[in-house]
Amino acid sequence: MKASLSLRASIVSALILIVFLGAWQLATLPPSGGGTVYADPEYAAMMGGAAVQASGMPTPGVVGQTILSQLAHPFYDNGPNDKGIGIQLAWSLARVLSGFLLAALVAIPLGFVIGMSPLMFKALNPYIQIMKPISPLAWMPLALYTIKDASLSSIFVIFICSIWPMMINTAHGVASVKKDWLNVARTLEVNAFRTAMQVVLPAAAPTILTGMRISMGIAWLVIVAAEMLVGGTGIGYFVWNEWNNLNLSNVIFAIFMIGAVGMALDMVFGALAKLVSYQE
Repeated sequence: MKASLSLRASIVSALILIVFLGAWQLATLPPSGGGTVYADPEYAAMMGGAAVQASGMPTPGVVGQTILSQLAHPFYDNGPNDKGIGIQLAWSLARVLSGFLLAALVAIPLGFVIGMSPLMFKALNPYIQIMKPISPLAWMPLALYTIKDASLSSIFVIFICSIWPMMINTAHGVASVKKDWLNVARTLEVNAFRTAMQVVLPAAAPTILTGMRISMGIAWLVIVAAEMLVGGTGIGYFVWNEWNNLNLSNVIFAIFMIGAVGMALDMVFGALAKLVSYQE
């Protein structure tokens, strides 16, 4: 039954892809009459008018060639504004992982404290509710002013956007641990640290991993916008730089790469969540 469902789902997915590529190809065909098609996208953009569509938006074939060309040499470095997609993604992933790990070091222990102490929950909850809705990019001007380093400011923004889902989910998971298990630990006179590590943590691990998964998804979204603002290196800067060069084929390629890396990161945390989940 599951194999049949997977096969049908694969067929439907393939049909959706074919329809999408067909619509894309039709939308980028040259006009049948009236209007001029310019070979140079930059010149076409300066000229304006209805003739820009045919040469300005690349066809699926052109994007396919760009993908093959970029992936054939992903780590080339020809200067500040001409680096391979592998280097750009490496910079972005390094910033995301740095900010994410710093957030985990703060959010998970603090989430444990909030989840195990009703007093701390009531004391800290108002501040969490105020800070949580603030857009991470709103912190960028203050980060640039105080830290005075674009890369470190991006890491700080990732830290800010990652901390809240992890903290909230950790607190919820810890608070949801069955009281019977905690009572057994008290009866056996297990100390607080051992109770936290051997009773609370295994029970709350699926919820904690869910919070980390959400945080990673948000962090990967935010880093693109942050790198567009600060420039220099990273996949966000790559998108902005290629847009300034009017190279839409590279922009579309970068969009696909952002989606692919984001999916891979989500799959990693999904696999980790399955490892710690209780299954009968």
